[in-house]
Amino acid sequence: MRKLLCSIALTGLLGLGMTGFAQDQSTAPAPPMHGPRGQGFSPDKQLEHLTKTLNLTSDQQTQIKPILENQQQQMMQLHQDTSLSRDDKMAKAKSLHEDTTGKIEAVLNDQQKQKYEAMQQKMQERMQERHGGASGDAAAPPAQPQQ
Repeated sequence: MRKLLCSIALTGLLGLGMTGFAQDQSTAPAPPMHGPRGQGFSPDKQLEHLTKTLNLTSDQQTQIKPILENQQQQMMQLHQDTSLSRDDKMAKAKSLHEDTTGKIEAVLNDQQKQKYEAMQQKMQERMQERHGGASGDAAAPPAQPQQ
């Protein structure tokens, strides 16, 4: 189940190279998410990556940062919620990811959106490769952002 939650986190965390969800959040205030080689992927790191990759303006950065922070907070709460089934968590994570993606795309110009969508497609392909192309909605979420 933990591996599956990591997969959910990938979707929700915009897939900016992340392969896992932060471990237990109950004792530490908002620790960074951890990427494939141990890099932290906090909302600040995600924003830094998007800024570099998409050439975000300072106005865009100001608009996107709270979107990323809100998503991280909601994903942490979802991860810690023991009352939900795995399928319910996956559905909520997918919905959260779609909502976040839509909000971010609304801030981007047409050229940036194209690049962002390409990042999502690349992430989706990587996730399918890593998880053996398993069937089902959770294994093949909508396009994921990626580096």
